[in-house]
Amino acid sequence: MLRQVLHAGLGTSFHALGRFVASHPVFFASAPVLLSILLGASFSRYRVEEDVESLLAPKHSLAKIEGNLVDSLFPVNRSKHALYSDLQTPGRYGRVIVTTRKGSALEPVHLDTILKLQVTVPATGVNSFNYSFSYLCLPDDKNVCIIDDIIRAMEEIQSARATNRTAPVLRYPITQLADGRHAYIGHQLGGVQGWGPNGAGRGLGSGLGSGLGSGARGEGVRSARALQLTYYLQARGGLMDRVAGQWEKAFCAELEHFAALHPKLGLYPSTSSSLRMDFQFSSVLARRPLLASLGACGVLAVLCCSMRDCVRSKPWLGLLALLSITLSGLTAAGILNLTGATYNSTYLGIPFVMLGHGLFGSFEMLSSWRRTREDQHVKERVASVFEDVMLRFSGSTMLHLMTLGLAASPLTNMEVVRLFCRTAALAVTISYVYMLSFYSSCLVFTGYLETGYRHGCFCRRVPKPDRLDSKPAWYRCLMYTRYQDETQATNSPHGDSHLLLGCVRRCYGDWITNTYVKPFVVLLYLVYISFGLIGFLQMTQGSDPSALVAMDTTTVLYTRAQQRYFSSYSPVIGFYIYESAPYWNASVQRDLLEYAKGFQRISWLEAYLNYLADRNQSTSQPRENFTRTLRHSFLHEPQFAHFADDIIFAERGQGEEPDVAASRIFLVAKTTENKREEMSVLLDTLRRLSLTSRVRFLIFNPSFVYLDRYAAAVSSPLRHSLLAVLFLLGLSSLAVVEPLVSVWLGLTLLSVQFGVLGFMTLWGVELDCMSVLCLIAALGHSADCSGPLLCGFASGRGESRTRWVRVALERHGVPSLQTLICYGAALAPVGAVRSNLTHTLFRCLALTAGCSALHTLAFLPTLLTFLPPSKTRGSRPGGEGQRPEVECVEMNDSTRVVDQITTV
Repeated sequence: MLRQVLHAGLGTSFHALGRFVASHPVFFASAPVLLSILLGASFSRYRVEEDVESLLAPKHSLAKIEGNLVDSLFPVNRSKHALYSDLQTPGRYGRVIVTTRKGSALEPVHLDTILKLQVTVPATGVNSFNYSFSYLCLPDDKNVCIIDDIIRAMEEIQSARATNRTAPVLRYPITQLADGRHAYIGHQLGGVQGWGPNGAGRGLGSGLGSGLGSGARGEGVRSARALQLTYYLQARGGLMDRVAGQWEKAFCAELEHFAALHPKLGLYPSTSSSLRMDFQFSSVLARRPLLASLGACGVLAVLCCSMRDCVRSKPWLGLLALLSITLSGLTAAGILNLTGATYNSTYLGIPFVMLGHGLFGSFEMLSSWRRTREDQHVKERVASVFEDVMLRFSGSTMLHLMTLGLAASPLTNMEVVRLFCRTAALAVTISYVYMLSFYSSCLVFTGYLETGYRHGCFCRRVPKPDRLDSKPAWYRCLMYTRYQDETQATNSPHGDSHLLLGCVRRCYGDWITNTYVKPFVVLLYLVYISFGLIGFLQMTQGSDPSALVAMDTTTVLYTRAQQRYFSSYSPVIGFYIYESAPYWNASVQRDLLEYAKGFQRISWLEAYLNYLADRNQSTSQPRENFTRTLRHSFLHEPQFAHFADDIIFAERGQGEEPDVAASRIFLVAKTTENKREEMSVLLDTLRRLSLTSRVRFLIFNPSFVYLDRYAAAVSSPLRHSLLAVLFLLGLSSLAVVEPLVSVWLGLTLLSVQFGVLGFMTLWGVELDCMSVLCLIAALGHSADCSGPLLCGFASGRGESRTRWVRVALERHGVPSLQTLICYGAALAPVGAVRSNLTHTLFRCLALTAGCSALHTLAFLPTLLTFLPPSKTRGSRPGGEGQRPEVECVEMNDSTRVVDQITTV
């Protein structure tokens, strides 16, 4: 009873709203246009998000806290000897991978060319000043620019060749420089071939054992196909940061010029701003395809709203529906500009969220309009449309807002997901309001054109048949219509039928509910579930930011070169002991050496213990002796002086030796093809070890910011949105929607989500932030398509299931099919954009549309013919359309098949 009261009350409210809109069509048509123009003028405040890490990395993670602690203890500007390009991430830098197309990079001809690249770094003119690399670089303790260790090793080799001396042996991955210092060059030298035991060359990627310490010697290098060089810049204050940004642009331009002069070398540059520019470049590439999408969708929307009857045809409503969606997008963008929000490339998916929701609402209203009585006044017809459609359309809008709103809440740990869902929720809300006002008023205007028997396209009054007979054939075809008295006389339900509606009514509805077709549809659904399960079990996480940038950009090319030549070892991992520890204690020394066992490592502690052993001193000494020897002897040796950057001393009382307050060592792990997965496992393993260790330590690498809790951060918004939708459906079933409709809709949403997840994995899409955004939007899209069909089927009483499935397909399946056609046409140009982000967007949205269409047009019509809800319960004698149930069955006798035998 409560459900009936609420339905009656909401229906009456929407009926009154429809009459009010139909009574003031000029106001409701002009107000959205004026508001959109006013807010659209705010695009002078358009801003693009600059901090990509804050978008793509989990907002709250232990890795960010650890990174802040590391920066406070060992800032980059404090390092005066050596930097590791994949460990420290200063504010500005330039990086390049140099590869040889033939031969080794260590050959004299290539070596000399690469060293010239080191000294020809360009100067940049800013504010009439020239700032060269020597001015912007990070200086060491001698006020000389810090350069990579491989450069020093190559200069030593070049100097030895120039003086006819024997070139020093270059070892991999740890080599010894001329000053006696051991340096890790595994991330600077790639594609390495080493000398085997009998002098034959072999690859060092899999030949080196792990466990070499700082004093160990790597294997001799025979050849190397690639070098990676990094130029570190200072960025002190706003002016220096702007200058460094200009230097990065000049750096890339210089490398392009250098590559043109030396075609035997391949250069793959990257800078601190490359990821940001390439991530936002997808929006630039998608501008023209989006316009093409709008044009293609407009053409098909016009065709979907057209029919043979020129008076009842509504071609302009297709364009006006797109105009309504465009105006709502412009209004939402204006609100974002006025509130100071920033834009990013993931917002490319928002127009498609609005398009799917808005088009379905407009086609539903048009379908309901064609079912109204033509002898009624336009206001009554519009009010009837509101009463019939707006309750379902408002419910689907609520589902959209529930899914997007919860994903935009503080519970979401991914900033890019939160911003996208917040903006999409705003856009869907404005689109709903504009559908009630602007599009409805346009429906009123076209209704008056129909009442006056004016052409739906040219607005010209159509002559009556007696006057039309004297016109040419093309004119009669163009002006064809059926007047009301003629329609009543013929009483033909198909005379003015829409093409798609006629196909569904005459052909598809009978075919999909045929007894012999149902088993094949059920079998198709089982195949759908099977392939979805196969993909679901193979689903992988995509935490690599380079998978979200435009193709053929510096970030993608650089990442490919790095994976090809530098994938044998992990990035340098910092092992930070952030509290004072008794390093002089033998058990603590054993623990720290055990933790680093199995890694390539640069360790001040291991080098110091070896130093004490070489001098025949005990490694287990009193604190005063241990610290005094460390400070006054070990760190003063030239080959060990660089370890001063790795130790922080804390003063004690006067006359006492200071304590080692914090220190760090560097670890490198052997990796295989699944580098990111292995890094994630390594991170979890070492963190668990830090919880039980007597020494308080942490590990950090900048890539951990993207890996840490990424799986939970990406999947939690989708999980929360799905649970929220199911909760809303369960709650609404108590008072608004029939319980079985809620159950069917919930199962449909789960089935669509499961299928999209599985098939997108089989299509090569990983579960990253972009695919999760599409999956969240898929909840609302599938509810738009299947919700009205289920409601229309459940509302019918007194006839067979098959009859009401056909009626539901005619009334709500046709708008779903029209939306699918226009939506697919809009998606097609986006698939041609050369961007990883748009490829993910296209594949996920295409799968969403396809899976939703399968459920709406095939699976649900078949399953509803033999599964609940029943059509006989709740029937009332004498009710509208009440007749004894009629079933069409097929009987097989011994001689022939008797089809369509009616049983009462």
